Amino acid sequence: MGRVPTLYATSDLHVTHTGNEAHADVIRPDTPEDWLLVAGDVGERLGTVVDTLEQLRERFATVVWVPGNHELWTTAKDPDQVSGRARYDELVRRCREIGVLTPEDEFPVWPYADRPLTIAPLFVLYDYSWRTPSAQGTPLDEALRQAREAGVVCTDEYLMGHEPYAGRAEWCEDRLTLSEKRLAEIPADHETVLLSHWPLHRHPTAPLRYPEFAMWCGTTRTEDWHLRFRARLAVYGHLHIPRTTYADGVRFEEVSLGYPREWRSRARGPVAYRQVLTSD
Repeated sequence: MGRVPTLYATSDLHVTHTGNEAHADVIRPDTPEDWLLVAGDVGERLGTVVDTLEQLRERFATVVWVPGNHELWTTAKDPDQVSGRARYDELVRRCREIGVLTPEDEFPVWPYADRPLTIAPLFVLYDYSWRTPSAQGTPLDEALRQAREAGVVCTDEYLMGHEPYAGRAEWCEDRLTLSEKRLAEIPADHETVLLSHWPLHRHPTAPLRYPEFAMWCGTTRTEDWHLRFRARLAVYGHLHIPRTTYADGVRFEEVSLGYPREWRSRARGPVAYRQVLTSD
């Protein structure tokens, strides 16, 4: 008897980072029917991101991608100097050309479950609402000042454009409105797999060395989505703390590879992708 189809997931491959170049090549299916979820941060250069996704699409029956913050950076070394929402739109356009599904496409249904299971790729960003106790209720400028004082400011503040929005929080608000509408349209008899780069619930940020960094990790607006939208599983990246956790009985999987200095310190070494679901 052949192997049953599997749903795999990966994130934070950072293929342009020295030491991570070869890890995408080990991501391969066991059956022709396997799917792959990519939870963002493939790399910084737009062309490299698309080339990597195209290679993965050639191997897997279906590839579903959501952007991370690194894909949305506009760095001096990137020939594609598009920024902000236009950069995201360009990534979506190129993904469609190579057959990779995005948050802008119809949500696919995993066909191997015991009941309908919709894969929901989400791009929701963050709105700085995950604050430390001392920053709670303060203006954003004060929360950012405290983060700088603690020695931690996300590089997004320098490299991730947000035009035409006034700021990233406003872009986040737009994405939340759109995403909630689409999630609410999923048939009520479907369970879901919620795929996002930033965690949808705050509990995965608890181990952060600098709790101030949580401001760049998500939003309070999504913290009940795993319940409201019947999640069997939530898949994310961003934190570079790969592990399995639970909230309200729902499994959360961080599937990030991370940087060499991180995966070299783990006993299991680099894990480029993980099995998150098999057919029932």
